Amino acid sequence: MSASVLYDAPGPRAKALNWVYSGVALVVFGYLAWLIYSKFEETGQWDSEKWTPFLDADVWNNLLIPGLIGTLSAFAVGSVLALAFGFVFAIGRLSPIKLISIPCAVVVEFFRAIPMLLLMFFIYFMQPSLGITPTSIFWAVVLGLMLYNGSVIAEIIRAGVHALPKGQGEAGVAIGLTSGQVMRSILLPQAVRSMLPAIIAQLVVLLKDTALGYVLGYSELLNQVTKLDGNFHNLVPAAIVVAVIYITLNTILGLVANWIEARTRRVGHTAAPVGHAGAIDPVAAEADLVQKGNATPSNHGPF
Repeated sequence: MSASVLYDAPGPRAKALNWVYSGVALVVFGYLAWLIYSKFEETGQWDSEKWTPFLDADVWNNLLIPGLIGTLSAFAVGSVLALAFGFVFAIGRLSPIKLISIPCAVVVEFFRAIPMLLLMFFIYFMQPSLGITPTSIFWAVVLGLMLYNGSVIAEIIRAGVHALPKGQGEAGVAIGLTSGQVMRSILLPQAVRSMLPAIIAQLVVLLKDTALGYVLGYSELLNQVTKLDGNFHNLVPAAIVVAVIYITLNTILGLVANWIEARTRRVGHTAAPVGHAGAIDPVAAEADLVQKGNATPSNHGPF
């Protein structure tokens, strides 16, 4: 199908309207930016004494860098656990065995329905009743991140598997693969590759959700904003600096995601045996398995 069927090139009138709309949007954006700047100017938020603390090495060594380490630590551990949780429960929900799929579905839906902050509160205040003293704010934050985001990732992976053509799994079964081999070798790699942008987007959400640890007193970036405000009375400048740090972290994570996605696509295009558009070629796959001794030749041929 040609691109012209899906999209008509704009004519002179449409191009003129696009320029007008872009100009209006730019003017509105500029006015809002000026309004914010002027309000900050009226309240003295741009005064140099409010920004000079960020040129002090002690502020970075004692407040911002420890907060950054706390944020990255919770993100690193929480993302690894959330990915593991998501993969395990996604595979469990896709299992044909009801005794596995139903409990996994209940767990995923339960933790997806509970607000993450409530999970962190529950885990934190439950620790003394389990004999865990002193209570750990770090693990309350990390486990809350794992349970909620892992449940969302499990649904993302399950949706990716269900989005694949049914012929993918049927072709694997036809050449003698078990359901576990079909899931591991055919369905999951394609589902993860196609859903990678959504998984990375959820990891970005996880990174930002580490800020919820502030409510429990966890030492992360948002917590340091209040300390900076208490020491220097510069809440707005501190919030802007921390926001820039968050934007930088999310940008780096997005660049890493783009690199991983591009790499997996190259690997997917060169992997064998693969048919058109990354789909499995049953005949080539069977020949490959027979050559490795993992299956016996079947009676079906290419025709």
